Amino acid sequence: MDLRRVVLVVTLLNLAYFGVEFFVALSIGSVSLFADSVDFLEDAAVNLLIATALRWSPKNRARVGMGMAVVLLLPVLGFLSALVAKASHPVPPEPFALSVTGGGALVVNLACAVMLVRFRSHRGSLTRAAFLSARNDALANVAIVAAGLVTATLWASIWPDVIVGLGIAAMNVDAARDVWQAARNEHRSLPS
Repeated sequence: MDLRRVVLVVTLLNLAYFGVEFFVALSIGSVSLFADSVDFLEDAAVNLLIATALRWSPKNRARVGMGMAVVLLLPVLGFLSALVAKASHPVPPEPFALSVTGGGALVVNLACAVMLVRFRSHRGSLTRAAFLSARNDALANVAIVAAGLVTATLWASIWPDVIVGLGIAAMNVDAARDVWQAARNEHRSLPS
């Protein structure tokens, strides 16, 4: 399968699971699932932009890469809004639904990462952004599953969910920085 087709499949998978995770996050009051669902929507948008930009010049792709670094920060804003809402209603999310939904997200993100891994250095910062998003999301999903298990067995509190949400936000900030630097270096290395 060529890169553009892979990116479009990844876009559809992300968009579909955004709907699943967003609905569950709202129904159980989970900040980590809410942050991750916004991340799925952001990933769908980024991958759709990548599929479009693959046909552009290297200079324009590098510019898009820098813009994508900003887009990678959107889930951080989603998490912060969910955290404010959670602070006013500090009830732990239902742990089974949290873990199962996080497990489903893990399957989707691992499938996306596997599809994108062979392209992670192809065409510069754009495909790097797509791969980093899928990889980071898979790591976040492992943490979401763990938060559900901890909430169910050790600590019936909002804190496992909140801590994982903070970790997801921090990973997005780090990925945005990485993509920004790669795109900036790519842009500088191209002739004017």
